[in-house]
Amino acid sequence: MSAGFQRARRPEQIEARRTAILAAARELLAERPVADISLRELACRVGLAKSNVLRYFDSREAVFLEVLDTAWTAWLDELDGALGDPAPPDPGYAREERVAGTIAATLAERRLLCELVSAMAPVLERNISPEFARGFKGRAAANTERLGALVRTRVPELSAEGARQFALGVVIVVSGAWPYANPTDAVAAAAAEVGGVPTFADGLAEGLTNLLAGLVARRR
Repeated sequence: MSAGFQRARRPEQIEARRTAILAAARELLAERPVADISLRELACRVGLAKSNVLRYFDSREAVFLEVLDTAWTAWLDELDGALGDPAPPDPGYAREERVAGTIAATLAERRLLCELVSAMAPVLERNISPEFARGFKGRAAANTERLGALVRTRVPELSAEGARQFALGVVIVVSGAWPYANPTDAVAAAAAEVGGVPTFADGLAEGLTNLLAGLVARRR
């Protein structure tokens, strides 16, 4: 147990301790990838023993999923304003390209969110309790539903199911595009010899535009 540690007992004390742990996690994520951050490092940063961190969160992975949830919600708040008011259809798929491009641009500005989304299914969701999983997946589903609703407001030709598929597609495309666009130094050097790696923002915009335009075209 860390010197001077006192167990939080009242609800406000517990919440303050959880907030401190999440703040330490965000600090570490600003310094290195999530895969390089251990529970020991997180505990040291917040001034607790590992066992004491686990009094407030199920696991190291649960801490970072909580950070992801907060970052995801904050991005949706920003996106609503960035997308602007609904507009009538443009010739071709210019409107869909604009909506998808805005989504891609705002995501590209949020490195922490994109990294955690890319680590969510293959890493972070692999070491959480059933109870935490139910709560997190419920919040993730709500965020996905909200994204679909934001897009459908701007592209009303989308069906409710199409909007849901697009929102899920955003998560899937980010999950694959982020690690691909951020390779190790050795892989980046090798890729440069055969044409290089496209930027994350450009690749994401292209992929999301094709997905959104395709879903709209299927409704016509």
